[in-house]
Amino acid sequence: MQAEKHDIPDGLNEEYYQVSNDILGSFNKYRPPLNIFLFKEDVSRVVPYYKVGGRLTNEQIEELRALTNDGLVFVSRADHPVYVKHISYQLDLVLVDRRLTEREIADIFTQALTRRMADFLEQPVKPVLEKLRVDVMVLTEYLYTDMARARALVRRLHTEHSLENHSVNTAFTGIALWGRLKGDNFQDSVKRKVFDRTVLGLFLHDMGMTRVPEFIRSKTKPLTLDERGKVNAHVKAGFEMLHKLDLRYLEMEQCAVQHHERLGGSGYPLKSVTQDFAGRLCAVADSFSAMVAKRPYAEAMGPVKAAALLARDGKYDREITGALQALLLLDLKMKP
Repeated sequence: MQAEKHDIPDGLNEEYYQVSNDILGSFNKYRPPLNIFLFKEDVSRVVPYYKVGGRLTNEQIEELRALTNDGLVFVSRADHPVYVKHISYQLDLVLVDRRLTEREIADIFTQALTRRMADFLEQPVKPVLEKLRVDVMVLTEYLYTDMARARALVRRLHTEHSLENHSVNTAFTGIALWGRLKGDNFQDSVKRKVFDRTVLGLFLHDMGMTRVPEFIRSKTKPLTLDERGKVNAHVKAGFEMLHKLDLRYLEMEQCAVQHHERLGGSGYPLKSVTQDFAGRLCAVADSFSAMVAKRPYAEAMGPVKAAALLARDGKYDREITGALQALLLLDLKMKP
Protein backbone atom coordinates (compact mmCIF):
# COMPACT_ATOMS: atom_id res chain seq x y z
CA MET A 1 0.00 0.00 0.00
CA GLN A 2 1.15 3.52 -0.80
CA ALA A 3 -1.74 5.41 0.80
CA GLU A 4 0.63 7.70 2.64
CA LYS A 5 1.40 9.45 -0.66
CA HIS A 6 -2.10 10.86 -0.75
CA ASP A 7 -3.82 13.38 1.48
CA ILE A 8 -6.70 11.20 2.65
CA PRO A 9 -8.80 12.69 5.49
CA ASP A 10 -8.37 10.96 8.85
CA GLY A 11 -12.13 10.66 9.33
CA LEU A 12 -12.75 8.89 6.04
CA ASN A 13 -12.54 5.40 7.56
CA GLU A 14 -15.50 6.21 9.78
CA GLU A 15 -17.71 5.95 6.67
CA TYR A 16 -15.64 3.73 4.36
CA TYR A 17 -13.29 0.74 4.40
CA GLN A 18 -10.05 1.32 2.50
CA VAL A 19 -9.58 -1.75 0.35
CA SER A 20 -6.28 -3.61 -0.03
CA ASN A 21 -5.38 -5.70 -3.07
CA ASP A 22 -5.83 -8.83 -0.94
CA ILE A 23 -9.44 -7.86 -0.33
CA LEU A 24 -10.02 -6.66 -3.89
CA GLY A 25 -8.62 -9.93 -5.22
CA SER A 26 -11.06 -11.89 -3.08
CA PHE A 27 -14.06 -10.29 -4.80
CA ASN A 28 -15.66 -11.69 -7.92
CA LYS A 29 -13.38 -10.38 -10.68
CA TYR A 30 -16.06 -8.82 -12.88
CA ARG A 31 -19.00 -8.49 -10.50
CA PRO A 32 -17.93 -7.48 -6.97
CA PRO A 33 -20.62 -8.09 -4.32
CA LEU A 34 -20.72 -4.49 -3.07
CA ASN A 35 -20.37 -0.93 -4.31
CA ILE A 36 -16.87 0.45 -4.90
CA PHE A 37 -15.78 4.06 -4.44
CA LEU A 38 -12.69 6.09 -5.33
CA PHE A 39 -11.12 8.92 -3.40
CA LYS A 40 -10.68 11.95 -5.68
CA GLU A 41 -7.89 14.15 -4.41
CA ASP A 42 -8.83 17.16 -6.54
CA VAL A 43 -12.19 17.49 -4.77
CA SER A 44 -11.12 15.70 -1.56
CA ARG A 45 -14.12 13.37 -1.46
CA VAL A 46 -15.20 9.83 -2.29
CA VAL A 47 -17.10 9.24 -5.54
CA PRO A 48 -18.86 6.11 -6.92
CA TYR A 49 -16.85 3.86 -9.26
CA TYR A 50 -18.83 0.60 -9.49
CA LYS A 51 -22.43 -0.23 -8.51
CA VAL A 52 -23.63 -3.72 -7.55
CA GLY A 53 -25.39 -5.31 -10.51
CA GLY A 54 -22.97 -3.88 -13.03
CA ARG A 55 -19.95 -5.50 -14.66
CA LEU A 56 -16.36 -4.32 -14.65
CA THR A 57 -14.43 -4.26 -17.91
CA ASN A 58 -10.92 -5.67 -18.21
CA GLU A 59 -9.63 -2.11 -18.37
CA GLN A 60 -11.46 -1.18 -15.14
CA ILE A 61 -10.07 -4.27 -13.39
CA GLU A 62 -6.52 -3.21 -14.21
CA GLU A 63 -7.26 0.39 -13.24
CA LEU A 64 -8.71 -0.72 -9.89
CA ARG A 65 -5.58 -2.73 -9.09
CA ALA A 66 -3.41 0.32 -9.65
CA LEU A 67 -5.71 2.63 -7.71
CA THR A 68 -5.88 0.11 -4.87
CA ASN A 69 -2.07 0.04 -4.70
CA ASP A 70 -2.24 3.81 -4.24
CA GLY A 71 -4.74 3.46 -1.39
CA LEU A 72 -7.58 5.19 -3.24
CA VAL A 73 -10.21 2.41 -3.38
CA PHE A 74 -12.93 2.19 -0.74
CA VAL A 75 -16.18 0.40 0.05
CA SER A 76 -18.94 1.91 2.18
CA ARG A 77 -19.41 0.93 5.80
CA ALA A 78 -23.12 1.06 4.95
CA ASP A 79 -22.40 -2.24 3.19
CA HIS A 80 -21.02 -3.68 6.44
CA PRO A 81 -23.32 -6.77 6.45
CA VAL A 82 -22.26 -7.65 2.90
CA TYR A 83 -18.60 -7.06 3.71
CA VAL A 84 -18.80 -9.15 6.88
CA LYS A 85 -20.50 -12.02 5.06
CA HIS A 86 -17.96 -11.89 2.24
CA ILE A 87 -14.91 -12.00 4.53
CA SER A 88 -16.52 -14.64 6.76
CA TYR A 89 -16.19 -17.07 3.85
CA GLN A 90 -12.46 -16.26 3.53
CA LEU A 91 -11.66 -15.76 7.17
CA ASP A 92 -7.92 -15.33 6.83
CA LEU A 93 -8.63 -11.94 5.25
CA VAL A 94 -9.18 -10.49 8.73
CA LEU A 95 -5.44 -10.93 9.30
CA VAL A 96 -4.54 -8.76 6.31
CA ASP A 97 -7.21 -6.06 6.48
CA ARG A 98 -5.72 -3.72 9.07
CA ARG A 99 -8.57 -1.22 8.77
CA LEU A 100 -11.26 -3.41 10.29
CA THR A 101 -12.17 -2.50 13.85
CA GLU A 102 -12.19 -5.09 16.64
CA ARG A 103 -15.98 -4.93 16.67
CA GLU A 104 -16.19 -5.61 12.95
CA ILE A 105 -13.72 -8.47 13.21
CA ALA A 106 -15.77 -9.95 16.07
CA ASP A 107 -18.86 -9.81 13.85
CA ILE A 108 -16.97 -11.66 11.12
CA PHE A 109 -15.64 -14.37 13.45
CA THR A 110 -19.08 -14.88 15.00
CA GLN A 111 -20.76 -15.34 11.63
CA ALA A 112 -18.01 -17.50 10.13
CA LEU A 113 -17.48 -19.85 13.07
CA THR A 114 -21.18 -20.31 13.77
CA ARG A 115 -21.67 -21.36 10.15
CA ARG A 116 -18.64 -23.67 10.26
CA MET A 117 -19.88 -25.28 13.50
CA ALA A 118 -23.34 -25.83 12.01
CA ASP A 119 -21.78 -27.54 8.97
CA PHE A 120 -19.58 -29.74 11.15
CA LEU A 121 -22.33 -30.74 13.58
CA GLU A 122 -24.54 -31.69 10.65
CA GLN A 123 -21.74 -33.74 9.10
CA PRO A 124 -18.98 -34.51 11.67
CA VAL A 125 -16.43 -35.96 9.26
CA LYS A 126 -12.76 -35.13 8.63
CA PRO A 127 -13.13 -32.93 5.51
CA VAL A 128 -15.70 -30.71 7.24
CA LEU A 129 -13.65 -30.71 10.45
CA GLU A 130 -10.61 -29.51 8.52
CA LYS A 131 -12.50 -26.43 7.27
CA LEU A 132 -13.55 -25.67 10.84
CA ARG A 133 -10.03 -26.24 12.13
CA VAL A 134 -8.55 -23.83 9.58
CA ASP A 135 -10.97 -21.09 10.62
CA VAL A 136 -10.38 -21.72 14.32
CA MET A 137 -6.64 -21.40 13.72
CA VAL A 138 -7.27 -17.99 12.12
CA LEU A 139 -9.06 -17.03 15.33
CA THR A 140 -6.20 -18.23 17.54
CA GLU A 141 -3.68 -16.41 15.34
CA TYR A 142 -5.68 -13.22 15.78
CA LEU A 143 -6.06 -13.59 19.55
CA TYR A 144 -2.81 -15.10 20.78
CA THR A 145 -0.79 -11.88 20.68
CA ASP A 146 -3.60 -9.79 22.20
CA MET A 147 -6.11 -11.72 24.28
CA ALA A 148 -8.00 -8.53 25.13
CA ARG A 149 -9.49 -8.82 21.64
CA ALA A 150 -11.62 -11.71 22.92
CA ARG A 151 -13.77 -9.27 24.91
CA ALA A 152 -15.49 -8.11 21.71
CA LEU A 153 -16.42 -11.73 21.02
CA VAL A 154 -18.19 -12.04 24.38
CA ARG A 155 -20.32 -9.02 23.48
CA ARG A 156 -21.62 -11.03 20.53
CA LEU A 157 -22.76 -14.21 22.27
CA HIS A 158 -25.85 -15.76 20.72
CA THR A 159 -29.05 -15.20 22.69
CA GLU A 160 -30.96 -18.13 21.13
CA HIS A 161 -29.87 -21.69 21.79
CA SER A 162 -28.84 -24.11 19.10
CA LEU A 163 -26.02 -26.62 19.26
CA GLU A 164 -23.79 -24.50 17.02
CA ASN A 165 -24.67 -21.28 18.88
CA HIS A 166 -23.88 -22.92 22.20
CA SER A 167 -20.56 -24.24 20.90
CA VAL A 168 -19.51 -20.79 19.71
CA ASN A 169 -20.68 -19.11 22.93
CA THR A 170 -18.75 -21.59 25.05
CA ALA A 171 -15.59 -21.14 23.02
CA PHE A 172 -15.73 -17.33 23.03
CA THR A 173 -16.44 -17.27 26.77
CA GLY A 174 -13.72 -19.76 27.59
CA ILE A 175 -11.13 -17.88 25.54
CA ALA A 176 -11.98 -14.54 27.16
CA LEU A 177 -11.84 -16.10 30.65
CA TRP A 178 -8.45 -17.62 29.93
CA GLY A 179 -7.17 -14.24 28.80
CA ARG A 180 -8.59 -12.62 31.95
CA LEU A 181 -6.88 -15.20 34.17
CA LYS A 182 -3.43 -14.84 32.60
CA GLY A 183 -3.49 -11.13 31.80
CA ASP A 184 -0.41 -9.67 30.12
CA ASN A 185 1.57 -12.86 30.78
CA PHE A 186 -0.52 -14.98 28.43
CA GLN A 187 2.12 -15.65 25.78
CA ASP A 188 4.78 -16.34 28.41
CA SER A 189 2.63 -18.83 30.31
CA VAL A 190 0.60 -20.55 27.56
CA LYS A 191 2.25 -22.39 24.68
CA ARG A 192 0.71 -21.78 21.27
CA LYS A 193 0.00 -25.50 20.67
CA VAL A 194 -1.82 -25.76 23.99
CA PHE A 195 -3.83 -22.66 23.14
CA ASP A 196 -4.78 -23.97 19.68
CA ARG A 197 -5.82 -27.39 20.97
CA THR A 198 -7.80 -26.05 23.92
CA VAL A 199 -9.67 -23.52 21.79
CA LEU A 200 -10.64 -26.21 19.29
CA GLY A 201 -11.66 -28.36 22.25
CA LEU A 202 -13.94 -25.59 23.52
CA PHE A 203 -15.66 -25.45 20.14
CA LEU A 204 -16.03 -29.25 19.97
CA HIS A 205 -16.82 -29.96 23.63
CA ASP A 206 -20.51 -30.72 23.02
CA MET A 207 -20.34 -32.49 19.67
CA GLY A 208 -21.48 -35.72 21.33
CA MET A 209 -24.92 -34.08 21.55
CA THR A 210 -25.33 -34.82 17.84
CA ARG A 211 -25.88 -38.44 18.93
CA VAL A 212 -28.85 -37.39 21.09
CA PRO A 213 -32.20 -37.43 19.24
CA GLU A 214 -33.49 -33.99 18.32
CA PHE A 215 -36.85 -34.56 20.04
CA ILE A 216 -34.99 -34.98 23.35
CA ARG A 217 -32.75 -31.95 22.81
CA SER A 218 -35.73 -29.73 22.04
CA LYS A 219 -38.08 -31.10 24.70
CA THR A 220 -39.84 -28.47 26.82
CA LYS A 221 -41.00 -30.85 29.58
CA PRO A 222 -38.82 -32.64 32.17
CA LEU A 223 -36.80 -35.53 30.76
CA THR A 224 -37.55 -39.12 31.71
CA LEU A 225 -34.82 -41.20 33.32
CA ASP A 226 -34.17 -42.91 29.99
CA GLU A 227 -33.97 -39.58 28.16
CA ARG A 228 -31.67 -38.14 30.81
CA GLY A 229 -29.42 -41.19 30.36
CA LYS A 230 -29.23 -40.51 26.61
CA VAL A 231 -28.29 -36.88 27.24
CA ASN A 232 -25.63 -37.80 29.78
CA ALA A 233 -24.15 -40.28 27.30
CA HIS A 234 -23.17 -37.39 25.02
CA VAL A 235 -19.94 -37.00 26.96
CA LYS A 236 -18.77 -40.51 26.11
CA ALA A 237 -20.00 -40.05 22.54
CA GLY A 238 -17.97 -36.87 22.20
CA PHE A 239 -14.82 -38.64 23.41
CA GLU A 240 -15.38 -41.45 20.89
CA MET A 241 -15.93 -38.94 18.08
CA LEU A 242 -12.65 -37.18 18.90
CA HIS A 243 -10.77 -40.45 18.53
CA LYS A 244 -12.58 -41.34 15.33
CA LEU A 245 -11.47 -37.97 13.93
CA ASP A 246 -7.87 -38.58 15.14
CA LEU A 247 -8.06 -35.68 17.59
CA ARG A 248 -6.15 -37.45 20.33
CA TYR A 249 -5.06 -34.40 22.31
CA LEU A 250 -5.40 -34.15 26.08
CA GLU A 251 -6.80 -30.62 26.02
CA MET A 252 -9.61 -31.60 23.63
CA GLU A 253 -10.38 -34.76 25.57
CA GLN A 254 -10.55 -32.78 28.80
CA CYS A 255 -13.07 -30.34 27.30
CA ALA A 256 -15.24 -33.14 25.92
CA VAL A 257 -15.10 -35.46 28.95
CA GLN A 258 -14.89 -33.06 31.89
CA HIS A 259 -17.25 -30.19 31.08
CA HIS A 260 -19.97 -31.79 33.21
CA GLU A 261 -17.63 -32.85 36.02
CA ARG A 262 -17.88 -30.71 39.16
CA LEU A 263 -15.48 -30.07 42.00
CA GLY A 264 -16.17 -32.48 44.82
CA GLY A 265 -17.33 -35.28 42.51
CA SER A 266 -20.97 -34.30 41.97
CA GLY A 267 -20.85 -34.19 38.17
CA TYR A 268 -20.76 -36.85 35.49
CA PRO A 269 -19.69 -39.16 33.91
CA LEU A 270 -16.66 -39.97 36.10
CA LYS A 271 -17.74 -38.13 39.27
CA SER A 272 -14.11 -37.16 39.67
CA VAL A 273 -13.13 -34.91 42.57
CA THR A 274 -10.58 -33.15 40.36
CA GLN A 275 -10.62 -31.62 36.91
CA ASP A 276 -7.83 -30.56 34.61
CA PHE A 277 -7.64 -26.86 33.73
CA ALA A 278 -9.27 -27.25 30.30
CA GLY A 279 -12.10 -29.20 31.93
CA ARG A 280 -12.65 -26.60 34.66
CA LEU A 281 -12.55 -23.76 32.13
CA CYS A 282 -14.96 -25.52 29.80
CA ALA A 283 -17.31 -26.36 32.67
CA VAL A 284 -17.74 -22.70 33.61
CA ALA A 285 -17.99 -21.50 30.00
CA ASP A 286 -20.47 -24.27 29.11
CA SER A 287 -22.76 -23.60 32.08
CA PHE A 288 -22.63 -19.83 31.58
CA SER A 289 -23.44 -20.18 27.88
CA ALA A 290 -26.38 -22.44 28.67
CA MET A 291 -27.76 -19.90 31.15
CA VAL A 292 -27.55 -16.80 28.93
CA ALA A 293 -29.27 -18.25 25.84
CA LYS A 294 -32.99 -18.89 25.46
CA ARG A 295 -33.74 -22.61 25.43
CA PRO A 296 -36.96 -24.54 24.75
CA TYR A 297 -37.40 -25.13 28.49
CA ALA A 298 -35.99 -21.88 29.93
CA GLU A 299 -35.71 -18.17 29.23
CA ALA A 300 -32.29 -16.55 28.93
CA MET A 301 -30.72 -15.16 32.08
CA GLY A 302 -28.79 -11.90 32.24
CA PRO A 303 -25.02 -12.46 31.95
CA VAL A 304 -24.15 -10.74 35.23
CA LYS A 305 -26.81 -12.68 37.14
CA ALA A 306 -25.64 -15.96 35.59
CA ALA A 307 -22.04 -15.22 36.55
CA ALA A 308 -23.06 -14.38 40.11
CA LEU A 309 -24.91 -17.70 40.48
CA LEU A 310 -21.90 -19.62 39.21
CA ALA A 311 -19.58 -17.72 41.56
CA ARG A 312 -21.72 -18.77 44.54
CA ASP A 313 -21.75 -22.40 43.44
CA GLY A 314 -18.84 -24.23 45.08
CA LYS A 315 -18.93 -26.94 42.42
CA TYR A 316 -17.10 -24.64 39.98
CA ASP A 317 -13.54 -23.35 40.08
CA ARG A 318 -13.73 -20.13 42.10
CA GLU A 319 -10.81 -18.49 40.33
CA ILE A 320 -12.51 -19.00 36.96
CA THR A 321 -15.95 -17.87 38.11
CA GLY A 322 -14.30 -14.84 39.72
CA ALA A 323 -12.61 -14.07 36.40
CA LEU A 324 -16.03 -14.33 34.71
CA GLN A 325 -17.50 -11.72 37.04
CA ALA A 326 -14.49 -9.44 36.56
CA LEU A 327 -14.72 -9.84 32.79
CA LEU A 328 -18.37 -8.78 32.73
CA LEU A 329 -18.34 -6.09 35.39
CA LEU A 330 -14.89 -4.53 35.02
CA ASP A 331 -13.77 -5.23 31.45
CA LEU A 332 -17.11 -5.15 29.63
CA LYS A 333 -18.84 -2.91 32.19
CA MET A 334 -22.12 -4.81 31.97
CA LYS A 335 -24.91 -3.71 34.30
CA PRO A 336 -26.37 -6.17 36.82
